[in-house]
Amino acid sequence: MADETNEELETFRRKWREEVTARTKAGSSNQHIRPRPEAHRLSSAKSDQTIRAPPAPSIVYDSKTDAEVEASGGNDPAAYQDLEDKEQRMRLGEHGAGVHPSNDHLNEPQSALEHYEKAVERENQGSLGDSLTHYRKAYRLDARVDQTYKNKHFPPSFFASKPSNPNPSNAAVTVPNPAHHSLHGPPAANASQLIASFASDILTGAAPPIEGSHSPPCPIASVPFEVLIEILLRTAILDVAAYVRLSLVCKRLAYLVSTEDRIWKRVCSGSEFGFAAMHYDFACHLNGTPLPPPSTTPADASTLINQLTLSPHVPPPTSSLPLLPQHPTFAHFFQHHSRLRFNGCYISTVNYVRPGASSPIQISWNTPVHIVTYYRYLRFLRNGSCISLLTTAEPADVVPYLLPEHLHATHSGNLPSSVMRHALRGRWRLSGSPFEVSADVAADADTLPLSPASKTHTAAEERGEKELPGNLYVETEGPDAKYTYSMQLALRSASHRAGATRNNKLVWRGFWSYNRLTDDWAEFGLRNDRAFFWSRVRSWGMGA
Repeated sequence: MADETNEELETFRRKWREEVTARTKAGSSNQHIRPRPEAHRLSSAKSDQTIRAPPAPSIVYDSKTDAEVEASGGNDPAAYQDLEDKEQRMRLGEHGAGVHPSNDHLNEPQSALEHYEKAVERENQGSLGDSLTHYRKAYRLDARVDQTYKNKHFPPSFFASKPSNPNPSNAAVTVPNPAHHSLHGPPAANASQLIASFASDILTGAAPPIEGSHSPPCPIASVPFEVLIEILLRTAILDVAAYVRLSLVCKRLAYLVSTEDRIWKRVCSGSEFGFAAMHYDFACHLNGTPLPPPSTTPADASTLINQLTLSPHVPPPTSSLPLLPQHPTFAHFFQHHSRLRFNGCYISTVNYVRPGASSPIQISWNTPVHIVTYYRYLRFLRNGSCISLLTTAEPADVVPYLLPEHLHATHSGNLPSSVMRHALRGRWRLSGSPFEVSADVAADADTLPLSPASKTHTAAEERGEKELPGNLYVETEGPDAKYTYSMQLALRSASHRAGATRNNKLVWRGFWSYNRLTDDWAEFGLRNDRAFFWSRVRSWGMGA
């Protein structure tokens, strides 16, 4: 019995020694023959060239091989210490391009810069309450977040800087300055020189789509020059914006649109978009009924009715429109001279802050602050009348109903057009007719003093003065029959950059109330009021 037990024990020891020896030999062989990371990456690159699969950005592989992990006993803490972060990144909406709708709260700004950018965006939209909240959060996180925002969106390279040494070659004064010389050819010409270089170009069709095939037909290339000018003229009369966009077609049309002064003279003197549609004297009453011609005195009521049916404004002839010295061409005249637009409305957005009152039944350490937002709307009609509206409703709710047919007092409180219940009828006129203005009249009217006498349209005629161009006079109805409102504004441009839209801004010069019973003027303060900016409404077409 003892002999059998000793034999089994010896057999077990022999097998254990063989197993230990085999493990030792395997470990030593793995230490001497270890795959290099470079070879591993090279083989991976070759396999990627054959079968390329989309990468998984949220999974990070360790550079150690399986043999190294087995040799270390499988207890490598560096391979699992960031496992929680990997699982966090693999959640839906936190990694990758797509974000699930259930994770919309993850789009909320987190850093100070994100809060500041969100505040600027909300401020541009007119929501000062939300913008103020984001501004406060941004400055709590970073007191110098405004500098960070400026450095990101308006770096120093954003502004053009002048060269420190205008004459780097120390050349003589008579020698042309080489600072602007280009190594790749002559310097670029300005817009006028570039347009002048297109004078000899002709209308050509498009190139053939395939080499050796026929070119597409171009019928307008064979049209005589006189017929082409007539086509451009009728296009400008129908839509002057479409006429200007024709300059993007080819060089020949760009030259004709910019230099054909006959077309621009017709546009300036016409009643479609030009100055013949402007009124330089009031043409109607406050309720919109036309005024009778001032030179005739009707004998009876029937004659008055017949005269009221006639149009009080007769467009002047084309030949009576002079070209002023400050406008070298009629194209410049049309773009820069003061004129109103009928295919849109002028909107003034007013925001101001006023202190509130604390509740008497609650104990509070802070005083509430109210942010008040309201809008002023002005729409000018071709017959000399206008619509004025002061409301807290946003433009999207007001502009579709800013029409003459909604000017009545029977609005229901549930209809969308009820925002027009406080709209006021009025009339308008411009100062400084281009058909009568002289060349020695200055263009700036801001230096003129304002007085109650200058608010009526006959004051300048009574004083024998000639009004300066660029002022707009608006008279509207008051809250009741005994009051009348009078506004004086100045036509300006929102931007002075080259190519920017002109005459799209109305700046306040004065706002008064007139009492018809007592013949008294009262001036309104304009501390919170802001300028009007023109906004086009495509559904109105060319304007009523």
